[in-house]
Amino acid sequence: MTTVVTGTTHGIGRVTATELARAGHAVVMLCRDAGAAGSLAAQIGARFPGASVHVIACDLSELDSVRRAAAAVIERFGLIDRLILNAGMAARTRVRTPAGIDMNFAVNHLGHFLLTELLRGRLARGGRIITVASLAHYRARLDLDDVADPRERLSLLGSYARSKLANVMHSFALARQLEGSGVSANCLHPGIIASHLLPRWMLYLLGLVRGQLFDPARGARTTLHLALSADLRGANGVYFDEHARARQASALARDVVRQDELWRRSLEWTLDR
Repeated sequence: MTTVVTGTTHGIGRVTATELARAGHAVVMLCRDAGAAGSLAAQIGARFPGASVHVIACDLSELDSVRRAAAAVIERFGLIDRLILNAGMAARTRVRTPAGIDMNFAVNHLGHFLLTELLRGRLARGGRIITVASLAHYRARLDLDDVADPRERLSLLGSYARSKLANVMHSFALARQLEGSGVSANCLHPGIIASHLLPRWMLYLLGLVRGQLFDPARGARTTLHLALSADLRGANGVYFDEHARARQASALARDVVRQDELWRRSLEWTLDR
């Protein structure tokens, strides 16, 4: 089994990469900080002698970096059995890419969208594309005209929620396209993780209490279930909660017309540039 996973240097991604290596997968880690990823690869190798762990530099906010990473995966590896879109960010200040795209949207959605388009033809039959989304998508609105508008006044929480809505919509649209191919696409909410990703103010705004926070090991369980469980054969276009139970996503996330609109605009922002 060969698994490509983004964002493994912290939190649930770190646990995911480690546990996949423990399960015997060849793990290809795509990370912005290749040095930190290399250190993790060495640690995994020390824990599990013979583990196959590889590092490719990939900054999801830079489309050329995504293209280079995808090309390296294609050059160095054969078919892919699992593509796990795990990396994410929750910007603490309003930031945009050099192209003017909202940074949360660029990293959480567009970088992963482009990576998936470049690698989807390498997925083996029975392959799975797994997207780490969030229940924050229930709070989101889809304002695609504002994604690249510097005058946008969307809150930071709203920006994050929109990017997670895009994750779910992308996963559902991808599942429709993959129907009958032998490759599936599903997404999940990992739980609210007590990690570096969400700033304290965002935890408060999400209305959380300490008892509802997961540590990274607990937060990685649903991702690992979707990657490893034989029971998931046939599941496609499903949103799973933090307990690996199928749940109904928001009405907006399930809107096929809006999914297709997001897909079209995502192509404009990535492949056509």
